[in-house]
Amino acid sequence: MCRLAAITSSEYFSPIENIIALETMKEGHDGSGMGLILKELGGEFEELKEYPILSGICSKEGVKTLDDYMNKKGFRLKYTWTPKTRPVKGIKSRDHYFARVYDYPDIYNDKSLEEKETLLLKTRLSLRKLGEGDESIIVFAFYPDIMALKEVGDPYQLGEFFGLDNSSLKAKIIFAQGRQNTNYAIDMYACHPFFVQGYGAMTNGENTAFVPIREFLTGRGFPGYIGYNSDSEVFCHILHYTCKQLGYPLKYYKDIITPLKQSEIDSRPDSEAIRFLKMSLRPLCIDGPNCVIGFTPDGTCFMIQDAKKLRPGVVGGVKGKYGLVSEECGLDRAIPKRQTFQDIFPMKYDMVMVKPDAEEVTVWNQLHG
Repeated sequence: MCRLAAITSSEYFSPIENIIALETMKEGHDGSGMGLILKELGGEFEELKEYPILSGICSKEGVKTLDDYMNKKGFRLKYTWTPKTRPVKGIKSRDHYFARVYDYPDIYNDKSLEEKETLLLKTRLSLRKLGEGDESIIVFAFYPDIMALKEVGDPYQLGEFFGLDNSSLKAKIIFAQGRQNTNYAIDMYACHPFFVQGYGAMTNGENTAFVPIREFLTGRGFPGYIGYNSDSEVFCHILHYTCKQLGYPLKYYKDIITPLKQSEIDSRPDSEAIRFLKMSLRPLCIDGPNCVIGFTPDGTCFMIQDAKKLRPGVVGGVKGKYGLVSEECGLDRAIPKRQTFQDIFPMKYDMVMVKPDAEEVTVWNQLHG
């Protein structure tokens, strides 16, 4: 199993809060890796929200390749953030960790958001391909107001290694995963959370329906549905496919990955639409056990359980700050001053959603629609 700690807030906070929550839940992960995704960035990034941020790792040779490629494509570097790493026993440092802010090529100044998103996606995939053979370039995200930081090792030690306890790095939405390496060899592209075009997700569990889902997604003709170094990456791609490609409301994501029985569908006011979704998107049905935490471009965060409900998950907090966490002890550490009796433990029909700026938490029940 893995352990997950997502926090959404109306105020900027440090990723060290997520890391401490992971440390509290340490019995549920073995310290084989940590992934962070920050959305709605503060600090030095607060005035750069309109510009795309390239997040990743490079070797010394990879930096030269990356610079040459970006220059040829017309991207102009505006700002570079690099963590102030310090030696920590057990952590093997790589040459360059970075979050680079770029201005778009001049010909894209008047382009639509969709055209810019396509450019950023193709650029990220091209850089990934350039560095795949020797891991000279590893790219996690290339998108405005999004930053990713990942590495192999114990989350708490990585927090010290990256100097996050004293860093100015802050955001209003931060997702963190502490990994237990159960199914695959350690690979940086297998580290949650995953991200594509404004949508992010991380998962605790085992996706036993991985192969048919992967085959369906790779057959959609969308270039971003690649990789799958982890069987959990499909959850992010299904979210993107549901909301971005098909244009369905977020709630239908739950209906697609955990479809109802026909007798349950018949009681829904939108039964005709749900029946159609189940028939046409049956290959995207998951078989768990999985707890999925994700976010959408507008800043809505959510938690979903599959029908087996064999992975822990709890949502709780106060107005202006909520946590979506694997275990109560992690939530206690992240948001101690809350009314614990209001904590929500989503069951198989529930989708818990926290609105942007952590203003309100709601539970949508799949049976009622």
